Amino acid sequence: MLKEFFGIGGYTREPEGYFSWQHLTFVSALMVIMVGLAILLAKRNKNKSLREKNRVLIVAAILMDTVEIIKIVIDCAFSSGWLGWLNDLPLFLCSIQFITLPLAAFCHGRIKEASLDFVAIFGLLGAVMGTYCAGNNYGSYPVLSVSNVFSGITHTTAGFAALYIIFTGMAGMKKRNIPITFAIIFSFSIIAYAANLLLDTNYMFLMQGDGTPYDILFNLLGGSPVLYPLGVVALFVVYIMLVYHICYLVRKKRANATPPPDSAAC
Repeated sequence: MLKEFFGIGGYTREPEGYFSWQHLTFVSALMVIMVGLAILLAKRNKNKSLREKNRVLIVAAILMDTVEIIKIVIDCAFSSGWLGWLNDLPLFLCSIQFITLPLAAFCHGRIKEASLDFVAIFGLLGAVMGTYCAGNNYGSYPVLSVSNVFSGITHTTAGFAALYIIFTGMAGMKKRNIPITFAIIFSFSIIAYAANLLLDTNYMFLMQGDGTPYDILFNLLGGSPVLYPLGVVALFVVYIMLVYHICYLVRKKRANATPPPDSAAC
């Protein structure tokens, strides 16, 4: 059973398939746990100090990175060989959280603020994309396999962190940190594109959709090797700006709804 779970010598079971009931049941269970834990811990820590709130992020960052390292080691040992880690670099949109979540948990100042924003902006999106929308994974491997189980855990851990950050008010969403947020996404996109050219990979899905919703954009742009990657990065930028804009609108509405001190005292 363990041999089959780890895929030692290859899987004998056929993949249940993308959007099969097994796939949907498994990822939905992970989502319920993710949302439930985020609500529970955020409610418990909402009025506590930033230092106490941050302890949850420290645990989440350590858990997520540890699970991913174990997954890479297993993959290299049993499947792809010891150079297989070159295909597991943290250069997908969702796996950027392997770096930004620890930055949010352990750093200070504007780096921490921007990292908290980044996790809040992309963590939940990555959780959905890496579970419900991971057509390539669930079409290639059985649902209960090391690749899908560990991937599900890491993606939903990032989603948990995003919800926890939002629910506890840890995401400042300050205008001064927008350039840092953009710098993070642009830097990873450039590195990912260079890695794709050198290693023949598809990091950040900058080369093709590969069974994900990016296929829609890829097909719309006719698979252009120039327009498609630029389009993907443009979508990231639009998404970031949209989230920041929504946050500002919510804050403005709350500020307008709050009565001034004099009227409140009457």
